[in-house]
Amino acid sequence: MKFLKRHKGLWTKFIFFLSLVGPGIITGSVDNDAGGITTYSVAGAVYGYKMLWTLIPAFIILLVVQEMNARMGIVTGKGLADLIRENFGVKVTFFIFIGLIIADIGNTTTEFAGVAGSMEIFGVSKYISVPLGAILVWLLVVKGDYKSSEKIFLIFSVFLLTYVVSAIMEKPDWREIGQAVSHPSFEWNTPFIGMVIGIIGTTIAPWMQFYMQSAVIEKGLKKEDYKYTLLDVFVGCVLTVLVAFFIIVACANTLHKSGVTINEAKDAAMALKPLAGLFAAQLFAFGLFIASIFAATILPLATAFYICEAFGFEAGIDKKWKEAPEFYFFFTAIMLVSIAIILIPGAPLISIIIWSQIINGILLPVVLVSMIILVNNPEIMGDMVNNKIKNSIGWVTVIILIILTAILTFEPLFE
Repeated sequence: MKFLKRHKGLWTKFIFFLSLVGPGIITGSVDNDAGGITTYSVAGAVYGYKMLWTLIPAFIILLVVQEMNARMGIVTGKGLADLIRENFGVKVTFFIFIGLIIADIGNTTTEFAGVAGSMEIFGVSKYISVPLGAILVWLLVVKGDYKSSEKIFLIFSVFLLTYVVSAIMEKPDWREIGQAVSHPSFEWNTPFIGMVIGIIGTTIAPWMQFYMQSAVIEKGLKKEDYKYTLLDVFVGCVLTVLVAFFIIVACANTLHKSGVTINEAKDAAMALKPLAGLFAAQLFAFGLFIASIFAATILPLATAFYICEAFGFEAGIDKKWKEAPEFYFFFTAIMLVSIAIILIPGAPLISIIIWSQIINGILLPVVLVSMIILVNNPEIMGDMVNNKIKNSIGWVTVIILIILTAILTFEPLFE
């Protein structure tokens, strides 16, 4: 009887966790977008397994920052944009968000480029795949509600595991992989350092912090849900790094060994055809499509959330257009601008990606420092401010990220 009671209690807790899961896993999974997949693919193709160790510090950084976001959302019931406006003023908020809007339009354009590139592997023109993908995304957000949208987002997250299957199919050398992770190697040259910065930098972006906190609020999570939310964040971070790990492995085991050079994730999928077979290449392309369409949904959604929070407009997927017209207007406008750019013949996508990354790099330290200050304010957080350990980890993370993003930001200007 004791055995049954104990396992019944565990089962009840598991069911309760499933009812709370969502924000952490979704935010972490979207991190593996078209830009992230490109970064990991190039890392594997150029350096083989050498870059796998960088995923360990990337995991720590992601976990620390996402936990603080979730805790702030649960305690305050307010979005990060709302808290920044209330504590730092409208002028500071305005300049931060002008930059974020420009960067997020560039980022959303990149995601639709991922949709176009992945579907071209299957013989579908971008003039068909991009408009159809955009219509599906728009209907999901505008006509759906938070619960139904969240379920679809979680399904998207699971589909990203196709990269695990794609990598395993190629029969990698696990002993060599273990050696690369347990004995990190480093090369003191600009390309290698730049790639390390890129891998760590791609795990965190300003928009993620705003979306995470908004998602926690929209789900209605409370203080008593914190330990389950923390588990949700942890699972999301593990899933993110797991997918990144297998993308690097997939490209290292084939493209690197064959000396194939790539510039974007679409190139990786195409190059895998003669090396790993058509099915492995299609799996890789399918993962890119899911990741791109997923991020193309969340990015404009996150942008609409933080704009409306910052300036006091109603926001939320659960609200109808009449209840939150500004929210749906911004969401639709960002998507339309991004689609228009991607459909222009010969659009300078590389320049768009670089400049959106530069703006992200400039704004990321500002957002993170604001977060650290807010999460340590007892008037805001009560008894759930950071303890000494979390503060130490938080500030070290911020300092490292400031240094990395500064290098990442200004390095392209000198190439």
